Amino acid sequence: MPPVVLTELLSDPKLPDAVLTLFRQLPVLAVSEGYWERAGALRSLIISTRRRAPLADALIAQSCLDHDVALITRDADFRPFVRLGGLKLLV
Repeated sequence: MPPVVLTELLSDPKLPDAVLTLFRQLPVLAVSEGYWERAGALRSLIISTRRRAPLADALIAQSCLDHDVALITRDADFRPFVRLGGLKLLV
């Protein structure tokens, strides 16, 4: 799981303890050297085409790209990351 996704999930103050425990047991993708620079470049690429690129989405996309894993989402905001950045989605 991308670290930013875990942060988003754990931000829910009404998260049941059982779900919290489950989330804490899932493996989290490591942040590798140069991650922040690659995420910034990816976000810049998306923005340069006049598309929205929320910071959290760019960080999530870059985590998946770095580990060559597909992102499971129903969020259409990730489409530019697929077209321009090579992100794989499981919808």
